[in-house]
Amino acid sequence: MKPILKSAPRNKTVPTIAITPGEPAGIGPDIALMLGARGLKAKVAWIANPDLLAQRAQALGISADISTFDPRVKSHRAGHFGVIPIPLAKPSTAGILEVDNSRYVLDCLDRAIAGCLSGEFDAMVTGPVHKAIINEAGFPFSGHTEYLAAAAGGVKTVMMLATPTLRVALVTTHIPLALVPQCITQRSVSFTIEVVADALKTQFGVLNPRLSVCGLNPHAGEGGHMGREEIDHIEPAIDWARSAGIAVQGPLPADTAFTPHSLARTDAVLAMYHDQGLTALKALGFGNAVNVTLGLPFIRTSVDHGTALDLAGSGQANASSLKAAFRLALSLATQRNVTTHSP
Repeated sequence: MKPILKSAPRNKTVPTIAITPGEPAGIGPDIALMLGARGLKAKVAWIANPDLLAQRAQALGISADISTFDPRVKSHRAGHFGVIPIPLAKPSTAGILEVDNSRYVLDCLDRAIAGCLSGEFDAMVTGPVHKAIINEAGFPFSGHTEYLAAAAGGVKTVMMLATPTLRVALVTTHIPLALVPQCITQRSVSFTIEVVADALKTQFGVLNPRLSVCGLNPHAGEGGHMGREEIDHIEPAIDWARSAGIAVQGPLPADTAFTPHSLARTDAVLAMYHDQGLTALKALGFGNAVNVTLGLPFIRTSVDHGTALDLAGSGQANASSLKAAFRLALSLATQRNVTTHSP
């Protein structure tokens, strides 16, 4: 597999990246502070509550100069945080969820989305959120991917996670396992193949992408003896993709799709459901993976982990995934700016 990240092209247009730390009681504020402590070569708008950041910085012993975001500042110097302030409903305590602060989490996302859609921001990077507490507050929320798609006008999106050695895209995302078979259709599989192939070309610089498509059933259906989804839906989608000039292999049994031999012949694996693909990806690269939402009218990357409430405020959180998400967002945004501003 070709490298996930490439060096950002040189360009006079400095991207503006919005960062939402996510659940205020989790490790999102911690890793955001860790990310910004050493400085970042971009304009960074931290969309968060400034008091929350200041309190968590004090608890972690991180020097943080917090002020209002100024788009004229060309780069994020070490320890400086230009914040677009979002109010909390109640003070937040590390490790303790507060249902009334769920609206704050969504307000941060909404501000980042609005800025991306208006062109104020070139990309957004999201920290971990706690889905259960958001739903408990009365806001239907199945995940960032679905929320962003709805906010962008109901566009169809694809969730892809990437590590330095593996990319995995999902045909279905955050739905019960019992509903997966009825969502595996020729149309949904074809759409995922098309979006991933296009993104690999236009965003990741893979000129001739090679895709591997998993089957849904054990042994990829065993010729129909273990299910017909492969025959009725997945194989026709693969045939269509090949006729469109996309290099696709499959349907492959999921238990062999992630072997070194198979991965050496592909640029991305398409899994039929969440745990089929992400169990393998996180086993191989947890902490270094980036969640990328393909199909949006803007760039969005995210961490590959949850809120880790037990680590919040302890100084033990690992910011490697957020760092990787920021690097990828910056690379993609810079590449887009180069393309947009080229004569």
